[in-house]
Amino acid sequence: MYKSKPLYAAAVAVALTTSAIVPAAQTTVSAATHVKVKTVKLKSLTFTKGEPVKLPATYKGEKISWGAYNKHIFNRYQTVHGTYGKKKLPIEVKIHVENYVIKIIESVKEQVISVDQKPVLPKKLAVLYANGKVYDKEIKWSKVDTSESGTYYATGSLTHKGKTVTTKAKIIVRDINTDDFSLALLHTNDTHAALDNAPKRATVIKERRAAYRAEGTPSLLLDAGDVFSGSLYFNEFKGQADLELMNYMKYDMMTFGNHEFDLGDQDQGAALQAFVAGADFPFITANVDFSKNPLFNGMQKKTITSGPEDGRIYQGVIKKINGEEVGFFGLTTEETVGISSPGTIAFSNYIKSAQATVDKFKARGINKIVALTHIGYDDNSEIDNDPLLAQNVDGIDVIIGGHTHTNLTKPVLIPASEETKKKEPTVIAQASQYSEFLGDVNVTFDYKGKVKSYSGSTIEVKPYAADPGAAAILKPYADKITAIKNQEVGVNIVSALPNPRTGGTNTLSVRNSETALGNLITDGMLAKAKSINPETVIAVQNSGGIRAAIDAGPLTTGEILTTLPFGNTLALVTMNGSQLKDLFEISVGLAPLENGGFLQVSGMKLEYDGSKAKGQRVTKMTITKDGGVEEAIDPAKTYTVATNAFTAKGSDFLTPFEDAYKSGRVKDLGLSDWETFRDYAISKKTIDYKIEGRILNVDPALQGK
Repeated sequence: MYKSKPLYAAAVAVALTTSAIVPAAQTTVSAATHVKVKTVKLKSLTFTKGEPVKLPATYKGEKISWGAYNKHIFNRYQTVHGTYGKKKLPIEVKIHVENYVIKIIESVKEQVISVDQKPVLPKKLAVLYANGKVYDKEIKWSKVDTSESGTYYATGSLTHKGKTVTTKAKIIVRDINTDDFSLALLHTNDTHAALDNAPKRATVIKERRAAYRAEGTPSLLLDAGDVFSGSLYFNEFKGQADLELMNYMKYDMMTFGNHEFDLGDQDQGAALQAFVAGADFPFITANVDFSKNPLFNGMQKKTITSGPEDGRIYQGVIKKINGEEVGFFGLTTEETVGISSPGTIAFSNYIKSAQATVDKFKARGINKIVALTHIGYDDNSEIDNDPLLAQNVDGIDVIIGGHTHTNLTKPVLIPASEETKKKEPTVIAQASQYSEFLGDVNVTFDYKGKVKSYSGSTIEVKPYAADPGAAAILKPYADKITAIKNQEVGVNIVSALPNPRTGGTNTLSVRNSETALGNLITDGMLAKAKSINPETVIAVQNSGGIRAAIDAGPLTTGEILTTLPFGNTLALVTMNGSQLKDLFEISVGLAPLENGGFLQVSGMKLEYDGSKAKGQRVTKMTITKDGGVEEAIDPAKTYTVATNAFTAKGSDFLTPFEDAYKSGRVKDLGLSDWETFRDYAISKKTIDYKIEGRILNVDPALQGK
């Protein structure tokens, strides 16, 4: 038997058009037994996608017959067999398909720049490869001398496996307007359906717009989110009253706050969808994805546009103002997943989302960029906040913020920094809460888009007269709310029940300490739960769900609904003592910092040492039994705990509750929290609650103070 000898064939490089093929790879020839095999060398071949390979029909005048092959496979080896000559020698040819670049298919927008200004060219472009696929690949750009006016072309190139493809970017250099550009941004945030102030807000907006118009400065009106939740107006009208007034005030843009998603579990976002659809302005968000919620089909476009439609959601919007283009984009805190009920609506990282959006703006030649954010000014740095955004994403000129209800009476400047490689400064503004203030920022840019100067303040709306048009819009809504507010439930509150928050010199907060109101709410929850399941021993309420104080005097339905505005239901959770300790370690872990997951309690006492590290603070947990007897919580014993359904699912980052929910240890009783509160108050007739020492910080440094 003869051994096979080598045959030199062609490596076929596949293109989308007919190509000349360079001989390359070595293959083999196999021979039948007792047949002499010659060594031959095939010439270059040509190949068209989808067409047969043009293999030679003869060799030195002798006919060759080729076996079948798959003409549609372009990225694999394939073998074809042929015979030629009188001796019928079998030939085996392996055709190797090599991938390579065909062309750069993404075009680059024409740029107009000033003399000595550098063009901004994209780092990556879409490139078509021989296998028919498109990839984003880094492009190397030639340098362009922009020291004189004229039209220039920068050449972008990509080389792959010895083949180079190119594209060109047109750059027009000319003497352009180098005058400064000023823009006023009027803004609100965290209004939380506090509509009684809205007509006064409308007056301030009209006055400021008129003043800016008189001095020739363009102005825009923006909202940084949390229009939803917090008052009877929202409970009754689900944002539609707010929307009618915002349309009247002619808002230009809005981003989403976490509370815009509060009703997700109840209506899968129907209230928010109706709010967006009815708006006479667009919404902007770079990190909220509505694609898995069918109610928003067709409403979100993950693009930057210079022609936004009202009632639609965009990644970013470009506004042309007095001949200058300004880019706007929005962000919402990723905490929304844990502190609200967004359902299938998803949230991505704020830094990555912002950077990607800023890069898109810059690629389009936009050098003035405003971020409309709901991530907080001094919020938890482990999650997100505005100063961190400014420090980590270069190119944002102004941040109009919300979420932390911060009253920045003057804008804050985050300067350029060599240490963080931040090339340009960023101005941050936020305007308190509940429609009590209107933010007013005036920013001047140089012709290159860098912030040159700024000024601003927050304007209290209380001293202003109500705008007649806004007052007329509000009246039918207010009349209905007044009727609800005035409904007395037959209960007398002896002493006012405050709901404190930190601020100024005050360090006491419902979100870091026991309160009389928290005690009343949880006592009502425990009583209701015991009436259904007598084994219930503890009730807890997340402090972030307690939204307002209750004054002394007759208790009204309005006060209850304002205090508990979220429509939560009562739930029972089964947990052992060890899991309860983990739960309370989270509850007190941030104290004295405010934490919406700080738990008010009933049926128990909790002691913790605030000087200890997070996760190692709880020193004592006891059940309060009949007669006031205290019984230590047993780590191995199982307990039934009442809470609201929002918390029972692990919201406010109470992960032991989340674990219980996922393992089927949560039962939703379907009883609304405000009705539970009302019924308990009615059963008492007279309410005189105080702080009782249910939650104690035993930090040695605090003793005796």
